[in-house]
Amino acid sequence: MKETLFYVVPTPIGNLGDITLRSIEVLNLVDEILAEDTRKALNLLTHYGIKKKIVSLHKENEKKNVSNIISKLQNGLKLALISEAGTPCISDPGHFIIKELIKNNLKFEVLPGATAFVPALIMSGFPSDHFFFYGFLKHKKSEKIKEIERLTTIKSTLIFYEAPHRVKDTLKILFDYFTPPFAVIREISKIYEETVFIDNINEVEDITVKGEFVIIVDNSKETCSKVEYPDYKKIIKELYKEGFDKKDIVKILKTLGLKRNDAYSLVESILNR
Repeated sequence: MKETLFYVVPTPIGNLGDITLRSIEVLNLVDEILAEDTRKALNLLTHYGIKKKIVSLHKENEKKNVSNIISKLQNGLKLALISEAGTPCISDPGHFIIKELIKNNLKFEVLPGATAFVPALIMSGFPSDHFFFYGFLKHKKSEKIKEIERLTTIKSTLIFYEAPHRVKDTLKILFDYFTPPFAVIREISKIYEETVFIDNINEVEDITVKGEFVIIVDNSKETCSKVEYPDYKKIIKELYKEGFDKKDIVKILKTLGLKRNDAYSLVESILNR
């Protein structure tokens, strides 16, 4: 049986006490620790009395360092990968390394542990039997809108990560496509952990813009896309024949009383046949 040389190790997302005993054992076992943020890694290791070499590995240098990491493993070194907080590869570096480990038939282990979206989903009270984790949306507003438009067709609980300086703008866009309330959870497991439910777009301005955010949207409800609208269908087809694009047609339907996400679903279902 091959020896395990590489470990994916989740680290606490806030409270240092959330690390598992097995994670501590593995971090003591390996020769080097690949870390997204070396300063935070040093704080964690110091807290638990672990003295190991820390190597910087983040999104900007992951690809170019993959071959060196594979070489170290082939020479018998044991490595652990940790992210700034939570589980590596979940909106964090690590994906390219895992692909290369599989390609090179190198044995690795992924330890269970902390990740932000699971407790956030449960705290929202929204359906958790089926959910769609999206992570971070694009930064540019036009690209973000395109992503969100596509997600309206997924009838499930939707989960997003967002940075504090973008959270308000993102929530305002979500109001154009989904039905509130939206659950907004920040600082999970930390002293100032908070869960708020946003029912009105004006409430967005009251959010405390500190910490990392998880936004939960309940898009599992039935929508008008499953109901026949003969008049709207006729309007959509006629407008399309007259040269209106999909976005303009959605805007027109919205003025006629349809919610934006319902109008978008109806336009897509008719014009994509």
